[in-house]
Amino acid sequence: MARWSPYAVGAGIGVLSWLAFLLSDKAIGCSTAFARTAGMVERWWRGDKVLQKEYYKRFVPAIDWEWMLVLGIVIGAFLSAQLSGQFRWEWAPALWRTTFGAAAWPRVLAAFVGGALMGIGARWAGGCTSGHGISGTLQLAVSSWLAAACFFIGGIVTAQLIYGLAG
Repeated sequence: MARWSPYAVGAGIGVLSWLAFLLSDKAIGCSTAFARTAGMVERWWRGDKVLQKEYYKRFVPAIDWEWMLVLGIVIGAFLSAQLSGQFRWEWAPALWRTTFGAAAWPRVLAAFVGGALMGIGARWAGGCTSGHGISGTLQLAVSSWLAAACFFIGGIVTAQLIYGLAG
């Protein structure tokens, strides 16, 4: 299928969340995997000194189930695109090309800066869209409902700033 039913996908994510809690007693989340990966990369250069940092005492730089979840998301997205016949290599989506041109470097730079800001924000907020938006709201955590609302507002404002001002 080129597009999946949002109801089926939502139900699937709900079942996945239940299974995560049932089997591992942990909520679904991805941002910690990126923080752990940064620690693993830093450990290549600095050795075990990294493990002395307070942050990495709490989030040990190691491959864990969240890291495997991120890998599964990438593999699943690739398989879905392949099976639907929608997969293609593309440096910039059509809307970006129309607004900013086809050069790859501005898109790569914008993606890198945006990803870094999202990563910082996710760690600052204590979770990402999957951690707060799925697991936290599922548990009716007020902080997660607030974070999820801010994710949507931030996305709308960012899209307006990028495409509204450029268009």
